Amino acid sequence: MTALTLSTSSAATVRADAVVVGVAKGAKGVVVAPGAEAVDKAFGGKLAAVLETLGASGAEGEVTKLPAADGLKAPVVLAVGLGEAPGKDDGYDNEALRRAAGSAARALTGSKKAGFALPVEDAEAAAAVSEGALLGAYSFTAYRSNGNGNGQNAKGAKKNDAKSAPLAEVALLGTKPRDKEFKAAAERSQALAAEINRARDLINMPPNDLDPKAFAAEAQAAAKEFGLKVEVLDEKALKKGGYGGLLGVGQGAEAPPRLVRIAHTHAKATKTLALVGKGITYDSGGISLKPAGHNETMKCDMSGAAAVFAAVVAAARLGLEVNVTGWLALAENMPSGSATRPGDVLTMYSGKTVEVLNTDAEGRLVLADALTRASEETPDAIVDVATLTGAMVLALGSRTFGIMANDDAFRTSVHEIAEEVGEQSWPMPMPSELRKGMDSPVADIANMGERMGGGLVAGLFLKEFVGEGITWAHLDIAGPAFHEGAPWGYTPKGGTGSAVRTLVRLAERTAAGDLG
Repeated sequence: MTALTLSTSSAATVRADAVVVGVAKGAKGVVVAPGAEAVDKAFGGKLAAVLETLGASGAEGEVTKLPAADGLKAPVVLAVGLGEAPGKDDGYDNEALRRAAGSAARALTGSKKAGFALPVEDAEAAAAVSEGALLGAYSFTAYRSNGNGNGQNAKGAKKNDAKSAPLAEVALLGTKPRDKEFKAAAERSQALAAEINRARDLINMPPNDLDPKAFAAEAQAAAKEFGLKVEVLDEKALKKGGYGGLLGVGQGAEAPPRLVRIAHTHAKATKTLALVGKGITYDSGGISLKPAGHNETMKCDMSGAAAVFAAVVAAARLGLEVNVTGWLALAENMPSGSATRPGDVLTMYSGKTVEVLNTDAEGRLVLADALTRASEETPDAIVDVATLTGAMVLALGSRTFGIMANDDAFRTSVHEIAEEVGEQSWPMPMPSELRKGMDSPVADIANMGERMGGGLVAGLFLKEFVGEGITWAHLDIAGPAFHEGAPWGYTPKGGTGSAVRTLVRLAERTAAGDLG
């Protein structure tokens, strides 16, 4: 992973492949952001004018490279846009800093070291720049060969590898390496980025290598490394325990399902937070097969479980004074002679029966079993995370996840936390009248209801399996979990690690006794 260092060096004296500065859109043109004073001085106070000549405007994410002026140790200056310049008494938004740092890190692929001279007035701003740079430097290359496919020799292949390698080191300039707050911010950013990138790796891994058993093995390995408690229920244990949802979804696949419990505990903890993740390692839709064009990226249907897994490990790495238990509901949804059929009735772990009307509404079935099991431990709150419905993407687009809850104050808290850490979210209602659409003539409930408001219907289904009196929220990350377009900011193509930052901050708030 990309290294991060705090440096007292100025943008003029840092020895690096490039120095990164921020620029913004002002009322009269490009404005040079704080942190770039030494670079502007080297350009005779005309850095903004030079950038405008090159076509720069200061727009968010815009990247402009130019040769360094005399007096700068770095040979290249990279100016990255921060968007609209803030008011005289206002600072730059942390998310704008995070995205700018990510854009710069991506543009510096193949570089060994870059000095980031973006505005870092306090430790929070330093954390935002650090996170953005570390996340922007992410690259998933596990399945790429060393050569270029044209018979290139090994020496040439190594050169190509170097050019495509992520930025190796980020030096955060103008910071205070010995200051406790800055040191803590840097350490937190490194741990958080490492775990978000862990989630991204898992999401990007092809389903022939990441089935439920392999995912469970990843959890066991991390538990051993970071001192976590882990328990894995295989298909025999699931059958013995009566986990009809997990077994029903997974019975059509050769790779059997798993339920993983992975937990961080702290001796001083007084609160427990349970996190439940949907982990469909591949979703064909089952017998209700997805149409062509809708299944090519369905390796990402375990993004919720990846986020939960990463958040638990992050809590351990940060030593949070809260108990955080992750439940990974892992299965592969495949069509075969043994697969669950539309019309089948499953008996869930809770004892409730579910009529399966659509086998492609499988995520709610595995989550239901995990929610019931998590409820048995009576945590202070449960949050489930899932790429659950296409309806949520239609409602909120591809960058925003929906939040539902059985407690309005808790839903508001989760939304505010998500916004605080830079994850776009929106609170969604749970209209009681939609529950009737899931009434079944043969079972306690059906796994489908009204077509309109399908994302809300899914939330109402899950609510049925949350223990009495337990505060619960549901995050539907179907939109932002997997990015199919060109990279932007610190968001790569492929798995994004959506919701990890929200879950970690929620755990931190819980540890501080501030659980909404």
